[in-house]
Amino acid sequence: MIRLSEMTTTDVGFDRFDEPDHVVVRLTDDALFDYPFVFMSDVGTLRLSDVEVVRLRQYLEKGGFLWVDDFWGPWAWEQWLGEISRVLPPAAYPIFDIPDDHPIRRIQYEVEEIPQIPSIQHWRRSGGFTTSERGRRSDEVHFRGIADDRGRLLVLMSHNTDIADGWEREGEDYEF
Repeated sequence: MIRLSEMTTTDVGFDRFDEPDHVVVRLTDDALFDYPFVFMSDVGTLRLSDVEVVRLRQYLEKGGFLWVDDFWGPWAWEQWLGEISRVLPPAAYPIFDIPDDHPIRRIQYEVEEIPQIPSIQHWRRSGGFTTSERGRRSDEVHFRGIADDRGRLLVLMSHNTDIADGWEREGEDYEF
C-alpha cells in the first residue's frame, strides 16, 4: 500500500505508527458497507456461507466494488464461478471479458496489456523465466468483469495472474 500511494494519486490511510492502515473486513460485518472497494485474493478456494452470499450481493447492489485476483487454473476459476454465481446469478449478471477500451483500463493509467505476474516465490524458483504458476493450465491471463444493468462494473476479475504481488513485492527485487 505504501508503494501504491507513492506511485499513484491514490489516497492510502496510515495508522499512528505510519504504517498503511489497511482493513480486513468480513462479509458479515456491518463495516463492509463503509468501504467502496473490497479486494479478495485466492478466491479459487472461496466457499461462501448463505449469509455471506446475501451480504456480498447487497454490498455490490448498493454501489460496492469487488476486485478478485491471484487465482490460477481452471479448477480455481470453476470454484470462483460457482460462488460468484450464487451472489450474482449469471442470467442477470453475465461475466464478460474486459475490452481494451473499457474505462477501468484508462482511469488511472493506460493499461494496454494485462500482465501475467506470478508470486515472487514462483518467479524466483523458476529463475525468473516463467510466469504461469500452473503451467499450460494457467498460461492465459483473463481480465473479466460483471456489470449491472446500467453498465456499472461491480466485479473485476484478474485470473491467472497476481497483479497485487506487483505492488506488494516490487521493492524486494529489482528484476521482479
